[in-house]
Amino acid sequence: MDFLPMTEYEKAGPGAKKEYEDQIAKNGRVTNMKRTLLHNVKAFKAYMEWYTLKDEIVPFTGERAFDLFSYAISAGNGCLICSAFFRKILADSGDDPDNPKLSETEKLLMDFGQALAKDPHNISPALYSAIKEKYNTEQLVLLIAFAGIMAATNLFNTVAKIPLDEVLYKYVKKEA
Repeated sequence: MDFLPMTEYEKAGPGAKKEYEDQIAKNGRVTNMKRTLLHNVKAFKAYMEWYTLKDEIVPFTGERAFDLFSYAISAGNGCLICSAFFRKILADSGDDPDNPKLSETEKLLMDFGQALAKDPHNISPALYSAIKEKYNTEQLVLLIAFAGIMAATNLFNTVAKIPLDEVLYKYVKKEA
């Protein structure tokens, strides 16, 4: 059961309606998380900086590595919505989300994402060294800042008990 209700377009204020319309124009729909965030446009816009950082990161990681990094963080945080979202991206591209074939860089980013999500106080010196060897300071700042926004997104979805979007139902990881 959801904790916070989703914004209803008809009852939304003008700023929320504009953002809602922009989302429809860009994506054809508004996710449950975004509909919930639209109760406060400033909060919504803060979370939409996720896309700003993504646009800065993808040029140096590639889209697939970015998705794997995001998936590792979301799965590590136990966020049903975000992990299903990235499983969908991977599956729709022909990948097996449970056993992706990883390049060395993709494995490094997944390891870093998992470490950031699970125990950021105890990232191994070897992982710190490997990630620092691969990326420059500005890129590392972007990766860590993005991981913070990804974790915040995971937290919001989990605490607000946002219901899973119907388009993600079939991408939920089946527990063994």
